[in-house]
Amino acid sequence: MAEKRRFEFIDQFRGLIGVMMALGHCNYYFNSVWLSLDPLDPFFGTTGQFWLRYMGYLCAPGFLMMNGAMVYFAYWRRIRNGVSDAKARWDFVQRGLFLIAVQIVWVNASWSGFQRLRLDHFGIIATIGASMLLLILMVRWRWQWRLATAAVLFLVHPLLLRIPYDHGSWTHIPMQLFVDAGDYNKYPIIPWFALAVVGSVMAHFWFEAWRDASTRANRTMTVGALLVLAAWGVRWWGGDYGNIFPHGEFLSWAFCLVQKYPPSLAHQLWFSGSVIFLVGVFCRIGLHLNVLRPLAIVGRVPMFFYAVHIPLLAIFTRRFGVYYREGEVLASFVGLVGLLVVMIPLAIWFAGVKRRSRNWFVRMI
Repeated sequence: MAEKRRFEFIDQFRGLIGVMMALGHCNYYFNSVWLSLDPLDPFFGTTGQFWLRYMGYLCAPGFLMMNGAMVYFAYWRRIRNGVSDAKARWDFVQRGLFLIAVQIVWVNASWSGFQRLRLDHFGIIATIGASMLLLILMVRWRWQWRLATAAVLFLVHPLLLRIPYDHGSWTHIPMQLFVDAGDYNKYPIIPWFALAVVGSVMAHFWFEAWRDASTRANRTMTVGALLVLAAWGVRWWGGDYGNIFPHGEFLSWAFCLVQKYPPSLAHQLWFSGSVIFLVGVFCRIGLHLNVLRPLAIVGRVPMFFYAVHIPLLAIFTRRFGVYYREGEVLASFVGLVGLLVVMIPLAIWFAGVKRRSRNWFVRMI
Protein backbone atom coordinates (compact mmCIF):
# COMPACT_ATOMS: atom_id res chain seq x y z
CA MET A 1 0.00 0.00 0.00
CA ALA A 2 2.89 2.40 0.67
CA GLU A 3 4.06 2.41 -2.96
CA LYS A 4 0.49 2.94 -4.15
CA ARG A 5 0.05 6.01 -1.92
CA ARG A 6 3.35 7.50 -3.13
CA PHE A 7 2.29 6.94 -6.71
CA GLU A 8 -1.09 8.55 -6.10
CA PHE A 9 0.34 11.89 -5.06
CA ILE A 10 2.31 11.99 -8.32
CA ASP A 11 -0.86 11.27 -10.33
CA GLN A 12 -2.76 13.90 -8.37
CA PHE A 13 -0.11 16.54 -8.93
CA ARG A 14 0.14 15.68 -12.62
CA GLY A 15 -3.64 16.08 -12.72
CA LEU A 16 -3.37 19.55 -11.21
CA ILE A 17 -0.85 20.76 -13.74
CA GLY A 18 -2.85 19.07 -16.50
CA VAL A 19 -5.94 21.10 -15.56
CA MET A 20 -3.83 24.27 -15.22
CA MET A 21 -2.35 23.58 -18.65
CA ALA A 22 -5.85 23.15 -20.08
CA LEU A 23 -6.85 26.50 -18.58
CA GLY A 24 -3.79 28.07 -20.20
CA HIS A 25 -4.79 26.61 -23.55
CA CYS A 26 -8.38 27.79 -23.13
CA ASN A 27 -6.87 31.19 -22.48
CA TYR A 28 -4.92 30.87 -25.74
CA TYR A 29 -8.00 30.06 -27.81
CA PHE A 30 -10.69 32.19 -26.13
CA ASN A 31 -8.83 35.24 -24.79
CA SER A 32 -8.47 38.24 -27.09
CA VAL A 33 -5.25 39.25 -25.32
CA TRP A 34 -3.46 36.75 -27.58
CA LEU A 35 -4.20 38.96 -30.59
CA SER A 36 -1.38 41.21 -29.35
CA LEU A 37 0.55 39.19 -26.73
CA ASP A 38 4.10 38.13 -27.59
CA PRO A 39 4.92 35.07 -25.41
CA LEU A 40 8.64 35.79 -25.78
CA ASP A 41 8.18 39.30 -24.36
CA PRO A 42 4.83 39.31 -22.54
CA PHE A 43 2.99 42.37 -21.27
CA PHE A 44 -0.23 42.17 -19.25
CA GLY A 45 -2.73 44.96 -18.88
CA THR A 46 -4.67 43.73 -15.82
CA THR A 47 -4.07 41.67 -12.70
CA GLY A 48 -6.46 38.98 -13.89
CA GLN A 49 -4.69 38.63 -17.23
CA PHE A 50 -1.31 38.49 -15.48
CA TRP A 51 -2.24 35.70 -13.09
CA LEU A 52 -4.14 33.74 -15.76
CA ARG A 53 -1.01 33.66 -17.90
CA TYR A 54 1.45 33.35 -15.03
CA MET A 55 -0.14 30.28 -13.43
CA GLY A 56 0.70 28.38 -16.63
CA TYR A 57 4.40 28.90 -15.99
CA LEU A 58 4.21 26.03 -13.50
CA CYS A 59 3.03 23.47 -16.06
CA ALA A 60 6.12 22.75 -18.18
CA PRO A 61 8.47 22.48 -15.16
CA GLY A 62 5.88 20.30 -13.47
CA PHE A 63 5.59 17.90 -16.39
CA LEU A 64 9.38 17.69 -16.92
CA MET A 65 10.03 17.03 -13.22
CA MET A 66 7.23 14.50 -12.85
CA ASN A 67 8.43 12.76 -16.01
CA GLY A 68 11.96 12.59 -14.60
CA ALA A 69 10.64 11.22 -11.32
CA MET A 70 8.55 8.55 -13.02
CA VAL A 71 11.39 7.47 -15.33
CA TYR A 72 13.51 6.82 -12.24
CA PHE A 73 10.66 5.12 -10.35
CA ALA A 74 9.50 2.96 -13.27
CA TYR A 75 13.02 1.92 -14.29
CA TRP A 76 13.93 0.62 -10.84
CA ARG A 77 10.52 -1.00 -10.40
CA ARG A 78 11.15 -2.99 -13.59
CA ILE A 79 14.63 -3.95 -12.46
CA ARG A 80 13.23 -5.22 -9.15
CA ASN A 81 10.65 -7.23 -11.09
CA GLY A 82 13.41 -9.06 -12.93
CA VAL A 83 13.55 -7.10 -16.19
CA SER A 84 17.09 -6.82 -17.57
CA ASP A 85 18.84 -3.46 -17.60
CA ALA A 86 18.95 -3.42 -21.42
CA LYS A 87 15.23 -4.22 -21.73
CA ALA A 88 14.25 -1.62 -19.13
CA ARG A 89 16.29 1.06 -20.89
CA TRP A 90 14.94 0.07 -24.32
CA ASP A 91 11.38 0.54 -23.09
CA PHE A 92 12.17 4.17 -22.26
CA VAL A 93 14.07 4.71 -25.51
CA GLN A 94 10.93 3.66 -27.39
CA ARG A 95 8.80 5.93 -25.22
CA GLY A 96 11.11 8.90 -25.76
CA LEU A 97 11.19 8.46 -29.52
CA PHE A 98 7.40 8.00 -29.54
CA LEU A 99 6.92 11.33 -27.75
CA ILE A 100 9.14 13.11 -30.27
CA ALA A 101 7.12 11.58 -33.13
CA VAL A 102 3.82 12.54 -31.48
CA GLN A 103 4.97 16.14 -31.20
CA ILE A 104 6.10 16.40 -34.82
CA VAL A 105 3.29 14.46 -36.49
CA TRP A 106 0.26 15.09 -34.23
CA VAL A 107 0.69 17.94 -31.74
CA ASN A 108 2.14 20.48 -34.17
CA ALA A 109 -0.80 19.99 -36.53
CA SER A 110 -3.39 19.88 -33.74
CA TRP A 111 -2.82 23.52 -32.75
CA SER A 112 -4.43 24.64 -36.00
CA GLY A 113 -7.19 22.04 -35.85
CA PHE A 114 -5.26 19.94 -38.40
CA GLN A 115 -5.45 22.61 -41.06
CA ARG A 116 -1.82 21.94 -41.96
CA LEU A 117 0.96 19.48 -41.19
CA ARG A 118 3.97 21.13 -39.56
CA LEU A 119 7.05 18.94 -39.34
CA ASP A 120 9.53 21.76 -38.72
CA HIS A 121 8.79 22.40 -35.03
CA PHE A 122 10.25 20.78 -31.91
CA GLY A 123 7.97 21.49 -28.94
CA ILE A 124 7.40 20.62 -25.30
CA ILE A 125 6.37 16.99 -25.82
CA ALA A 126 9.42 16.37 -28.01
CA THR A 127 11.60 17.99 -25.36
CA ILE A 128 10.12 15.67 -22.74
CA GLY A 129 10.90 12.73 -25.05
CA ALA A 130 14.47 13.91 -25.61
CA SER A 131 14.91 14.42 -21.86
CA MET A 132 13.73 10.84 -21.30
CA LEU A 133 16.34 9.56 -23.78
CA LEU A 134 19.08 11.47 -21.96
CA LEU A 135 17.89 10.61 -18.45
CA ILE A 136 17.81 6.87 -19.11
CA LEU A 137 21.56 7.10 -19.79
CA MET A 138 22.16 8.30 -16.21
CA VAL A 139 19.30 6.61 -14.35
CA ARG A 140 21.74 4.36 -12.45
CA TRP A 141 23.91 7.25 -11.28
CA ARG A 142 23.88 8.08 -7.59
CA TRP A 143 21.53 10.93 -6.76
CA GLN A 144 24.48 13.17 -5.82
CA TRP A 145 25.90 12.91 -9.35
CA ARG A 146 22.53 13.59 -10.93
CA LEU A 147 22.04 16.61 -8.67
CA ALA A 148 25.49 17.91 -9.61
CA THR A 149 24.61 17.48 -13.30
CA ALA A 150 21.41 19.48 -12.89
CA ALA A 151 23.28 22.23 -11.01
CA VAL A 152 25.91 22.48 -13.74
CA LEU A 153 23.23 22.70 -16.44
CA PHE A 154 21.40 25.39 -14.45
CA LEU A 155 24.57 27.48 -14.09
CA VAL A 156 26.02 26.98 -17.57
CA HIS A 157 22.85 27.64 -19.54
CA PRO A 158 22.88 31.45 -18.97
CA LEU A 159 26.43 31.49 -20.41
CA LEU A 160 25.40 29.48 -23.46
CA LEU A 161 22.68 32.05 -24.18
CA ARG A 162 25.43 34.57 -24.93
CA ILE A 163 26.55 32.59 -27.99
CA PRO A 164 25.67 34.70 -31.06
CA TYR A 165 23.93 33.06 -34.01
CA ASP A 166 22.06 34.07 -37.15
CA HIS A 167 18.32 33.47 -36.80
CA GLY A 168 18.05 33.31 -40.57
CA SER A 169 20.65 30.58 -41.11
CA TRP A 170 20.83 26.88 -40.30
CA THR A 171 22.53 27.69 -36.96
CA HIS A 172 19.17 28.59 -35.41
CA ILE A 173 18.22 24.89 -35.42
CA PRO A 174 20.95 23.55 -33.07
CA MET A 175 20.82 26.70 -30.93
CA GLN A 176 17.06 26.60 -30.47
CA LEU A 177 17.08 22.82 -30.11
CA PHE A 178 19.46 22.95 -27.15
CA VAL A 179 19.90 26.50 -25.82
CA ASP A 180 17.68 29.36 -27.01
CA ALA A 181 13.96 29.74 -27.71
CA GLY A 182 12.37 30.71 -31.02
CA ASP A 183 10.03 29.61 -33.77
CA TYR A 184 11.78 26.26 -34.17
CA ASN A 185 11.57 25.38 -30.48
CA LYS A 186 10.41 27.33 -27.42
CA TYR A 187 11.62 24.57 -25.07
CA PRO A 188 15.39 24.06 -25.56
CA ILE A 189 16.59 20.71 -24.30
CA ILE A 190 19.45 21.74 -21.97
CA PRO A 191 17.52 23.80 -19.37
CA TRP A 192 14.37 21.66 -19.48
CA PHE A 193 16.31 18.41 -19.26
CA ALA A 194 17.92 19.84 -16.13
CA LEU A 195 14.45 19.98 -14.55
CA ALA A 196 13.83 16.33 -15.46
CA VAL A 197 17.09 15.45 -13.72
CA VAL A 198 15.94 17.34 -10.61
CA GLY A 199 12.74 15.29 -10.73
CA SER A 200 14.76 12.07 -10.80
CA VAL A 201 16.74 13.24 -7.77
CA MET A 202 13.56 13.98 -5.84
CA ALA A 203 12.22 10.55 -6.83
CA HIS A 204 15.08 8.96 -4.87
CA PHE A 205 13.82 10.67 -1.74
CA TRP A 206 10.09 10.34 -2.43
CA PHE A 207 10.19 6.63 -3.21
CA GLU A 208 13.22 5.38 -1.29
CA ALA A 209 14.77 7.61 1.36
CA TRP A 210 11.74 9.31 2.94
CA ARG A 211 9.50 6.33 3.64
CA ASP A 212 7.44 7.96 6.37
CA ALA A 213 4.63 9.99 4.76
CA SER A 214 4.82 12.86 7.23
CA THR A 215 8.59 13.12 6.84
CA ARG A 216 8.20 13.05 3.06
CA ALA A 217 5.69 15.90 3.14
CA ASN A 218 7.68 18.10 5.53
CA ARG A 219 11.06 17.64 3.89
CA THR A 220 9.66 18.05 0.40
CA MET A 221 8.09 21.38 1.35
CA THR A 222 11.35 22.47 2.98
CA VAL A 223 13.41 21.70 -0.13
CA GLY A 224 10.90 23.51 -2.31
CA ALA A 225 10.85 26.58 -0.08
CA LEU A 226 14.66 26.76 -0.05
CA LEU A 227 14.79 26.68 -3.85
CA VAL A 228 12.19 29.46 -4.08
CA LEU A 229 14.25 31.55 -1.65
CA ALA A 230 17.33 30.89 -3.79
CA ALA A 231 15.37 32.07 -6.84
CA TRP A 232 14.42 35.28 -5.07
CA GLY A 233 18.08 35.82 -4.26
CA VAL A 234 19.11 35.32 -7.88
CA ARG A 235 16.28 37.59 -9.02
CA TRP A 236 17.22 40.38 -6.60
CA TRP A 237 21.00 40.18 -6.48
CA GLY A 238 21.89 38.18 -9.59
CA GLY A 239 22.30 41.17 -11.87
CA ASP A 240 22.46 40.15 -15.52
CA TYR A 241 23.53 36.60 -14.66
CA GLY A 242 20.54 34.32 -14.50
CA ASN A 243 18.08 37.14 -15.25
CA ILE A 244 16.81 38.32 -18.62
CA PHE A 245 13.93 40.60 -17.63
CA PRO A 246 14.83 43.37 -15.13
CA HIS A 247 13.05 43.12 -11.78
CA GLY A 248 10.88 45.70 -10.04
CA GLU A 249 9.87 45.94 -6.40
CA PHE A 250 9.92 42.70 -4.41
CA LEU A 251 7.09 40.38 -5.54
CA SER A 252 5.75 42.98 -7.99
CA TRP A 253 4.63 41.87 -11.46
CA ALA A 254 8.07 42.69 -12.83
CA PHE A 255 9.75 40.74 -10.02
CA CYS A 256 7.57 37.66 -10.54
CA LEU A 257 7.72 37.65 -14.32
CA VAL A 258 10.85 35.58 -14.74
CA GLN A 259 11.81 34.67 -18.30
CA LYS A 260 10.34 31.38 -19.57
CA TYR A 261 11.34 31.37 -23.28
CA PRO A 262 14.13 30.37 -22.77
CA PRO A 263 14.04 29.83 -18.99
CA SER A 264 16.30 32.03 -16.92
CA LEU A 265 18.18 30.71 -13.88
CA ALA A 266 15.65 32.48 -11.67
CA HIS A 267 12.85 30.65 -13.50
CA GLN A 268 14.57 27.29 -13.05
CA LEU A 269 14.97 27.74 -9.32
CA TRP A 270 11.61 29.44 -8.78
CA PHE A 271 9.49 26.85 -10.51
CA SER A 272 11.46 23.74 -9.58
CA GLY A 273 11.05 24.94 -6.00
CA SER A 274 7.35 25.64 -6.53
CA VAL A 275 6.77 22.19 -8.02
CA ILE A 276 8.60 20.45 -5.19
CA PHE A 277 6.83 22.54 -2.54
CA LEU A 278 3.40 21.78 -4.01
CA VAL A 279 4.17 18.07 -4.19
CA GLY A 280 4.93 18.29 -0.47
CA VAL A 281 1.61 20.04 0.07
CA PHE A 282 -0.15 17.26 -1.84
CA CYS A 283 1.61 14.68 0.34
CA ARG A 284 0.46 16.52 3.47
CA ILE A 285 -3.14 16.88 2.29
CA GLY A 286 -3.22 13.21 1.30
CA LEU A 287 -2.44 12.22 4.89
CA HIS A 288 -5.72 13.71 6.08
CA LEU A 289 -8.16 14.13 3.17
CA ASN A 290 -9.08 12.48 -0.14
CA VAL A 291 -10.13 15.74 -1.80
CA LEU A 292 -7.32 15.56 -4.38
CA ARG A 293 -8.27 12.14 -5.72
CA PRO A 294 -10.35 13.48 -8.65
CA LEU A 295 -7.23 15.14 -10.06
CA ALA A 296 -5.73 11.69 -10.61
CA ILE A 297 -8.30 11.12 -13.37
CA VAL A 298 -6.24 13.48 -15.54
CA GLY A 299 -2.91 12.56 -13.95
CA ARG A 300 -3.14 8.88 -14.87
CA VAL A 301 -3.37 9.62 -18.61
CA PRO A 302 -1.51 12.93 -19.08
CA MET A 303 -0.34 12.18 -22.64
CA PHE A 304 -3.86 11.26 -23.77
CA PHE A 305 -5.30 14.36 -22.10
CA TYR A 306 -2.71 16.60 -23.76
CA ALA A 307 -3.01 15.06 -27.22
CA VAL A 308 -6.82 15.20 -27.31
CA HIS A 309 -7.77 18.46 -25.61
CA ILE A 310 -5.71 20.72 -27.89
CA PRO A 311 -7.36 19.63 -31.18
CA LEU A 312 -10.78 19.76 -29.51
CA LEU A 313 -10.19 23.40 -28.61
CA ALA A 314 -8.64 24.22 -31.99
CA ILE A 315 -11.38 22.61 -34.05
CA PHE A 316 -14.13 24.19 -31.94
CA THR A 317 -12.69 27.71 -32.06
CA ARG A 318 -10.64 27.94 -35.26
CA ARG A 319 -12.33 25.51 -37.63
CA PHE A 320 -15.91 26.17 -36.50
CA GLY A 321 -15.22 29.84 -35.70
CA VAL A 322 -16.83 29.71 -32.25
CA TYR A 323 -15.69 32.57 -30.00
CA TYR A 324 -12.07 32.39 -31.18
CA ARG A 325 -10.13 35.01 -29.17
CA GLU A 326 -13.21 37.11 -28.54
CA GLY A 327 -13.33 37.01 -24.72
CA GLU A 328 -11.12 37.73 -21.74
CA VAL A 329 -10.43 36.05 -18.38
CA LEU A 330 -14.00 34.85 -17.74
CA ALA A 331 -14.23 33.29 -21.21
CA SER A 332 -11.08 31.27 -20.47
CA PHE A 333 -12.63 29.76 -17.33
CA VAL A 334 -15.96 29.07 -19.04
CA GLY A 335 -14.03 27.35 -21.82
CA LEU A 336 -12.19 25.24 -19.25
CA VAL A 337 -15.45 24.05 -17.69
CA GLY A 338 -16.81 23.04 -21.09
CA LEU A 339 -13.54 21.31 -21.98
CA LEU A 340 -13.45 19.30 -18.75
CA VAL A 341 -17.07 18.21 -19.22
CA VAL A 342 -15.90 16.53 -22.42
CA MET A 343 -12.42 15.43 -21.37
CA ILE A 344 -13.04 13.89 -17.93
CA PRO A 345 -15.26 11.06 -19.24
CA LEU A 346 -12.78 10.49 -22.07
CA ALA A 347 -9.89 10.31 -19.58
CA ILE A 348 -11.78 7.82 -17.41
CA TRP A 349 -12.55 5.70 -20.48
CA PHE A 350 -8.99 5.72 -21.79
CA ALA A 351 -7.50 4.92 -18.39
CA GLY A 352 -9.59 1.76 -18.40
CA VAL A 353 -8.57 0.92 -21.96
CA LYS A 354 -4.89 1.43 -21.16
CA ARG A 355 -5.11 -0.65 -17.98
CA ARG A 356 -6.55 -3.61 -19.88
CA SER A 357 -4.70 -3.32 -23.18
CA ARG A 358 -1.42 -4.96 -24.16
CA ASN A 359 -1.28 -3.08 -27.46
CA TRP A 360 2.08 -1.33 -27.91
CA PHE A 361 0.58 1.87 -29.31
CA VAL A 362 -2.03 2.18 -26.56
CA ARG A 363 0.63 1.61 -23.88
CA MET A 364 2.77 4.38 -25.35
CA ILE A 365 0.04 7.02 -25.08
